[in-house]
Amino acid sequence: MEKAALALAAVERLKAAYPQTECTLDYDEAWKLLVSVRLAAQCTDARVNVVTQELFARYPSVKALAEADVRDIEAIVHPCGLGNSKARDISACMRVLLTRYDGHVPQDFDALLALPGVGRKSANLIMGDVFGKPAIVTDTHCIRLCNRIGLVDGVKEPAKVEKALWQLIPPEEGNDFCHRLVEHGRAVCTARTRPRCEACCLADICEKHL
Repeated sequence: MEKAALALAAVERLKAAYPQTECTLDYDEAWKLLVSVRLAAQCTDARVNVVTQELFARYPSVKALAEADVRDIEAIVHPCGLGNSKARDISACMRVLLTRYDGHVPQDFDALLALPGVGRKSANLIMGDVFGKPAIVTDTHCIRLCNRIGLVDGVKEPAKVEKALWQLIPPEEGNDFCHRLVEHGRAVCTARTRPRCEACCLADICEKHL
């Protein structure tokens, strides 16, 4: 099956298997998602959600977090790993939001990329989940499954996988498709155990590069 047809089939089958999908990071404001996705690097979303409960209770606004001592931020976010660098990035990012954007998260992709600690994955997540714009979020599940299914061939660099998916996935489907890959990667096409191919909705079309 050609990649374009494979991609469209995967979109529809995953949509049927996971009709309701959303980001698994807890947030009710855009700036909180920015913080959470930075903490999620090399950390589970479940742990991030626990840590941010304390962080946002103590610093409930962009201004409060921007003015916080970096060492106090680090003490809270330490369980997420890489506490020093994450605390510095969060502090710097909140200061930019406060001084340059009046405490608001910009809706421009390049402006998001210019924020401290924000890469393409984070910027796409904000664009898709917060602003409802076309987005491709290439996290580890997305990269692994796209290679296994055959949407890309041995491509591990997030930016290259993202570029390939922009050519294959309808723009309005991209954000939800990536969220569904996360759900599928956790429940069926797992990384650390044998994939449950017998329960996979893509089994007959997947190239199974395991």
